[in-house]
Amino acid sequence: MRSNRALALAMIVVSGVAGGIHGQTLGSTASPVFEVTEATIDDVQAALRDGRVTCRRLVEAYLARIHAYDKAGPALNAVQTINTRALEQADRLDAVFKASGPVGRLHCVPTLVKDQIDTMELPTTHGFVGFKDFLPQSDATVVARLKAAGALIIGKATMGEFASGYISSASGPIRNAYDPRRSASGSSGGTGSGVAASFATIGIGEDTGGSVRGPAAVHALVGLRPTLPLVSRHGMSPSRPSTDTIGPMTRTVRDAAILFDVMVGYDRNDPVTALGVRQIPDTYTSSLRTDGLRKARVGVIREPMNGNTNANADDYRLVRGVVDRAIARMLELGAEVVDNVTIPDVIERLKRTYDGNVFETERAMDAYLRSHSNAPYKSLRDILLSGLVAPARARTLMETIGKSPDDLGYAQVLRNQDDLRQLVFTLMADLRVDVLMYATFDHLPGIIADDAMTRTVLPDTAGLGNNRRLSPVLGFPAIAVPAGLIGDLPVGIEFMARPFGESDLFRIAYAFEQGTHHRRKPPLTPALTGR
Repeated sequence: MRSNRALALAMIVVSGVAGGIHGQTLGSTASPVFEVTEATIDDVQAALRDGRVTCRRLVEAYLARIHAYDKAGPALNAVQTINTRALEQADRLDAVFKASGPVGRLHCVPTLVKDQIDTMELPTTHGFVGFKDFLPQSDATVVARLKAAGALIIGKATMGEFASGYISSASGPIRNAYDPRRSASGSSGGTGSGVAASFATIGIGEDTGGSVRGPAAVHALVGLRPTLPLVSRHGMSPSRPSTDTIGPMTRTVRDAAILFDVMVGYDRNDPVTALGVRQIPDTYTSSLRTDGLRKARVGVIREPMNGNTNANADDYRLVRGVVDRAIARMLELGAEVVDNVTIPDVIERLKRTYDGNVFETERAMDAYLRSHSNAPYKSLRDILLSGLVAPARARTLMETIGKSPDDLGYAQVLRNQDDLRQLVFTLMADLRVDVLMYATFDHLPGIIADDAMTRTVLPDTAGLGNNRRLSPVLGFPAIAVPAGLIGDLPVGIEFMARPFGESDLFRIAYAFEQGTHHRRKPPLTPALTGR
């Protein structure tokens, strides 16, 4: 829940900004205005170098937007906690910049971090009201790397409770920046809605079964689910360690590549990252080529990968039209398209391997809680017994209680997973494709029910027509990119590559982005300049 102190700070920022950045548009002779809406990392860095903005004024502008559109206006509910020390930290970054230049590649780049990832200066709620005052005693590895690169954590983004869905006991429903009646997708919905509305320059999400790519797709963003060993999960509350990972959420492919450069690397606190050693290029930005689709072989999956898809629905047909136009444009950009790729029994296989995996959560969550001596709860059972978890999330978490990776059922899940992985490896080899492409969702995001917070079942928690599960089950990386609009609502597609194929993903996604320019800012959160 948002503190009164944080809200008061945002209000002070708004009232004071007329004499700062926004006041410069009212006949002032001050330096030219720097508009933060849709600003990229490069835009921010250039404005700092040229003296068009200071870090303090930059942060003031973003805080003003959070107050105007998250706390009021469309009330997106994207920011769980505002960093009340943001202006103080901005002043320090300004002093360093003046004395010796930028701290790093992300100097003073305002960043939203999903509230699942530990920050020792800001509460980490995991979307659970019982953790609203929980301050971890150290930063997660990815947060430490962001800070070392000069990033400024402007706030923690709201999230689906314990990494699922779009509602939580800590904040209620997260709202879509393009239509607040609708879901922002989950569970990194706050990061998605917040970055889309320019509450920060960039954002960090977490992806267990699609939680980076879903919010990215419905907000015309770029969202990368990386190969699991590339990014440390140390300091992040787990859901399913075999598929949990952290990824960038940005408005451009270039920003995603720059941010990903900062995030990746070995961390002895997360031993799985040892498998990523020597798999990381000097910079992923070297893959960004406008001709990156030329002669790339793209396999297109059209078949639904979720049993709740309704092929007779109007929005299904409209999404198909967006996908058709994306394919046509890829062909114009030089891609070789292998259409109608099919994976035998894909819906049932994903049910067995993803939905059937209830064995990891309790043990992993209990270990995370024990690692924090000041955590208000010490086990997942205690959390559920508190009665504070939103009913729909409590129901799904109850299915994991008493289950363990030692159970025979878990061995069967892993066998099914290996079978599906081998099948897709073989399929891609036989078709000689570099990547597979598909719609992130076959339907538009659903309308949030008035009683969503009290229901025990939310049929669209993961999003109707959800195709995101294939990537985590396989252990393949995937990137969501904007593919077009249906009315004002964005539609996203995904490209999925073999493990450690992030360079291919950035190359292809960048070429598609530069050849289409489908990114549109939300009409409900316009620039505040001059207001």
